[in-house]
Amino acid sequence: MNRDQMINTVNQNSKTYDFIIIGGGATGLGTAIEAVSRGYSTLLLEQADFTKATSSRSTKLVHGGVRYLAQGNISLVFEALKERGLLKNNAPHLVTKQAFIIPSYKWWIKPYYTLGLTIYDLMSLRLSIGRSKPFSKEKTLKSIPTLKLKNLRGGVVYYDGQFDDARLGINLCQTFVEKGGIALNYAKVTNLIKENNNVKGVVFTDLETGKEMHIKAKGVINATGVFIDNIIKMDTPSAKKMICASQGVHLVIDKKFIPNQHAIMIPKTTDGRVLFAVPWHNKVIVGTTDVVKENAELEPKALEEEIDFILETAGRFLEKKPQRSDIKSVFAGLRPLAAPKEGKQKTKEISRGHKILISNSGLLTITGGKWTTYRKMGEDAINKMCKLLHFKQKKSTTQHLKIHGYKKQVNFKNPLYFYGSDLKKLQQLAEDEHLDAYLSRSLHIIKAQVVWGVRFEMARTVEDVLARRTRALFLDAKESVRIAPEVAKLMASELNKDAFWEQKQVNEFKEIAKNYILN
Repeated sequence: MNRDQMINTVNQNSKTYDFIIIGGGATGLGTAIEAVSRGYSTLLLEQADFTKATSSRSTKLVHGGVRYLAQGNISLVFEALKERGLLKNNAPHLVTKQAFIIPSYKWWIKPYYTLGLTIYDLMSLRLSIGRSKPFSKEKTLKSIPTLKLKNLRGGVVYYDGQFDDARLGINLCQTFVEKGGIALNYAKVTNLIKENNNVKGVVFTDLETGKEMHIKAKGVINATGVFIDNIIKMDTPSAKKMICASQGVHLVIDKKFIPNQHAIMIPKTTDGRVLFAVPWHNKVIVGTTDVVKENAELEPKALEEEIDFILETAGRFLEKKPQRSDIKSVFAGLRPLAAPKEGKQKTKEISRGHKILISNSGLLTITGGKWTTYRKMGEDAINKMCKLLHFKQKKSTTQHLKIHGYKKQVNFKNPLYFYGSDLKKLQQLAEDEHLDAYLSRSLHIIKAQVVWGVRFEMARTVEDVLARRTRALFLDAKESVRIAPEVAKLMASELNKDAFWEQKQVNEFKEIAKNYILN
């Protein structure tokens, strides 16, 4: 993934692409891979960095959605469970089996959830990853010794998938480029090209140089998540709002709060949602919330009441209540939900299924959905677009497509396991160029990861490296600020930048990190 080469290719070539896909999050990447794997020439444009917004701020779960089952959304659960199994098979270096325990403090919880979760297991058919069963009080405490003892009757264990969202995004982008696609980050679409009232391309600005480019395509797909209304209004200025942004906040705390490998699932919080506390990169991620936000933004900020709500809810189930001082990082993401009908404002009730809309001009917009179903969303979008453009229908090949980094036998005890098949090359780089020194011993980040991120993963800013190529900002925000100057120095050397660029990058990163650090 070399950005300079790819932008030169776009700049020097006046070809008309089969598809231009706007948006480099889960949906855009899934759609791009779907298109290029069928042999279509495809250009992917992302206004910031890949997975910068919603797609790097999830609860890190690849799941069918226990809550959707309770809501009676059976088809979505079937679809998501199938996709969960496929993703685990296609990216075993990133997607792992995770055991969850629902603690039981009332007599009916064990039988009720054992029955419901057994149905959930059966729905996964041949792609099941584990069987749900009731746990005694003793077994529950052995699995999660930090649970509140008073009135504990045991629990119910079930299994779902866990992953690293931003790392998967980078690997998907690499897969797309390896198959012949062109992907550009920091390429902001500012307008649509129309011929006879039909969308026939886009105008975008390379944010690194300020240069404007006009690129033609047979089909344009809007996969910009919470920003889809911006693109829709370029097409139809009078269009009604299609998206309702719902904010979800997560807190990252020390592993001591859940010292073993089991996660906690609290099935009903005071606001009717579920709350997860999940081990992740030797920390524990706790969330989430559901708050309507008026405007979409790249760096949403957690509200005080959201932080208090998560701490209070977690504290009701743990012997030692987490305090504000225990929070290593707090991050917020915006869900792109279909705008609710009048009078139905509760975002938790809005379907998480995806929707596809085709405007009169032929612009295809895909929205909703979740990380687990990213591949199916892409398949559905390309099927619709091929039909619209009268392309010869080609069968999807992505169900069993191995994602970049694929490695069947993974040593998850190695802190750098998520590089998968790239790990040996990364270690070789560290050895050859004397880049094996730690930048952060506590987060297991070595210098080679910065250089690798720039050379092979299209990292362009300090934030790209510390937020998404490594997960430092999300795991320990203060520690990420501490190592930012050294990261900037390594990047400046790779990108041929001067000391002014270094300082500017550090200052910009510090400003962003303020949102992740509690005062």
